[in-house]
Amino acid sequence: MSNRNRKGREINGIVLLDKDSGLSSNSALQKVKKLFFAKKAGHTGSLDPLASGVLPICLGQATKVAGLLLDDDKRYLVRGSLGSLTTTGDCEGEVIETKNFEHISKIQINSVVSSFVGDIEQIPPMYSALKRQGTPLYKLARKGIEVEREPRPVVIHSINFLDYSDGIITLDVKCSKGTYIRTLIEDIGKKLGCGAYVLELRRTGFAHIDISQTIKLADLNKLESDDYSMLDEKIIRTEEMLPRLSSVFLDEKQTFDIKLGRKVIDNSNTQYGQVKMFDSNKKFIGLGIVDSEKVISIKRLFV
Repeated sequence: MSNRNRKGREINGIVLLDKDSGLSSNSALQKVKKLFFAKKAGHTGSLDPLASGVLPICLGQATKVAGLLLDDDKRYLVRGSLGSLTTTGDCEGEVIETKNFEHISKIQINSVVSSFVGDIEQIPPMYSALKRQGTPLYKLARKGIEVEREPRPVVIHSINFLDYSDGIITLDVKCSKGTYIRTLIEDIGKKLGCGAYVLELRRTGFAHIDISQTIKLADLNKLESDDYSMLDEKIIRTEEMLPRLSSVFLDEKQTFDIKLGRKVIDNSNTQYGQVKMFDSNKKFIGLGIVDSEKVISIKRLFV
């Protein structure tokens, strides 16, 4: 085996992992990378160890679209406990305050929950990966240091109030990137006057991907073999994760020019903006930008 091969296989695409609760996103990434013997890998939209659910793992050239995937909407199933506040906003923290919640009705909860739908602002929690002067906030929080955080705009597309029983609310939330579900639950508890924290959090959707399309790490492990064939069947082509982008099919000369970094003329009726580029053999080769003059320039080349 050559030194190059010892570093991993040159494979490209995306594995839709259903991350288990209790596992960090980076640990999940490293396990998948090792399992597929991939030379390069990265994840999009990290999940807290407490959270489970959809975690796209990008392999090889697919890591170049990770930033694009991060901009997509998310969907979560969350269970929150009323009547308490914790240091972390979830069940892993210490309870710092308790209040009575028995008088609160389903009608009140539904009314408050509905008030958070739309454009809102959130103050990021201290237990988050946001950085202050290069240091993640959660590291400061663990040292007992709290810093001021600016409110950030997010969009809650919808909240479906599924259940309320014994102080536990269950919600189905569709939201924009950058939404903190722990903060949402805390803010709902605050508006109800009793406090709340996250008991369970599961990402059930990511862009156009549904949780039913994912696979668990344990099931991936069962597909391990010497030739990786069964594992490779679980890799989704990068272009399939970008359904909203139009496709541009280049002829032989255009393919040659694009690969040399030259701009080419778009002869199709593609609207200007970001596009998926395919070569003369209809192979996906990267992302381009079509300007108002129908000129295509390279944004990301995958060859």
